[in-house]
Amino acid sequence: MTQQPLAYRMRPQHINDIIGQEHLVNEGKILNRMIQAERLSSMILFGPPGTGKTSLAYALAKSLAIPVKMLNAVVNKKRDMEIVVEEAKMTGQVVLVLDEVHRLDKAKQDFLLPHIESNLLTLIGCTTSNPYHSINPAIRSRCHLFELHSLNIDHIKKAVKRAANDEVNGVGSRNVDITDEALEHLAFAANGDMRAALNGLELAVSSTPKDDHGKTVITLQAAEECMQKKSFSHDKDGDAHYDVLSAFQKSIRGSDVNAALHYLGRLIEAGDLDSIARRMIVCAYEDIGLANPQAGPRAVSAVQAAERLGFPEARIPLANAIVELALSPKSNTAYKALDEALADIRTGMSGDVPAHLKDTHYQGAQQMGRGIEYKYPHNYENSWVNQQYLPDKIKNKDYYKPKDSGKFEKQLKNVHENIQSKKQY
Repeated sequence: MTQQPLAYRMRPQHINDIIGQEHLVNEGKILNRMIQAERLSSMILFGPPGTGKTSLAYALAKSLAIPVKMLNAVVNKKRDMEIVVEEAKMTGQVVLVLDEVHRLDKAKQDFLLPHIESNLLTLIGCTTSNPYHSINPAIRSRCHLFELHSLNIDHIKKAVKRAANDEVNGVGSRNVDITDEALEHLAFAANGDMRAALNGLELAVSSTPKDDHGKTVITLQAAEECMQKKSFSHDKDGDAHYDVLSAFQKSIRGSDVNAALHYLGRLIEAGDLDSIARRMIVCAYEDIGLANPQAGPRAVSAVQAAERLGFPEARIPLANAIVELALSPKSNTAYKALDEALADIRTGMSGDVPAHLKDTHYQGAQQMGRGIEYKYPHNYENSWVNQQYLPDKIKNKDYYKPKDSGKFEKQLKNVHENIQSKKQY
């Protein structure tokens, strides 16, 4: 019989065994108060991978000795849920721990809702997704929402030592001795993911022979080999990924080159070149714009180079572009001007095109007064002539409000102000 993974075997049996999440489980905190009152409500637990969502759900049920069933919203069928409901009718109450609850389809949801409503089932849904974005309001409105935080290094160390010493569920029967350096590395490299740390410990123990004294000594080298690299805290499909993308763009906008490079590194580790490319190009035109007009084309060129190179070399043109984007002067005047014009159009502030600007490339246009008084700017000094272009209704609108944000836009500002001062109509 295949042995269950160490992380599964070390799943806590009581709320007091939970490591981390002090804001929920400590004395006087909400989940602790539920246990003290012996009244468990339906809830959604959400947070990064490896923070103990499923373990916490299991511990809550066990703390009150309520029968618990664990299903997955994707893998398990509606029939599996029907079996859980039948058991609940026989026992009076069942806690249903539902992993990937954000993937619950409508048929399963419609089946579960009345049983959650009647408290026959206490649903504890677990997800890495933001429930406000991903979970159907019908389920969300019937559940409390609790966010779990990433575990710190001390939390991970505590979990590793507990597993190393536990002779029943852990690896304590192997007489494990972990060096301080190895423990530090396991905790650090897990990056807040307890499951990753326990998986690393289990691999290290199983692949390390006992020494002459009958001990399984886990050295730094063994820990490094078993962890391989720092576990990354998000994947391309999770909400954490969008948080990193948001921080990436805002760091560029805020001219913090160090933060921009940090978040670029995290996105490279996630392998999401498409999102990096999109955010870079958007930043170049949205946040830098006319303050450095060449930033846009150079960002596009850097993206094209990165796509042709592939990782790891792709990081080189990306780094060059990000440093320029972060440290460029910033201006959003062009698209803000357009947004203001669009707002007028969408609220009826437009009006008829002036007659002298209307199309004349058809028979009868002149008889209709189209384009008769149009003045061709190139026939005038500096290719400019005083002439109305906007409709009468908004003829004095001034959408573009330039900044002194770079040499190029300063020049545009001078031209714009000069033209505005000469307008007379």
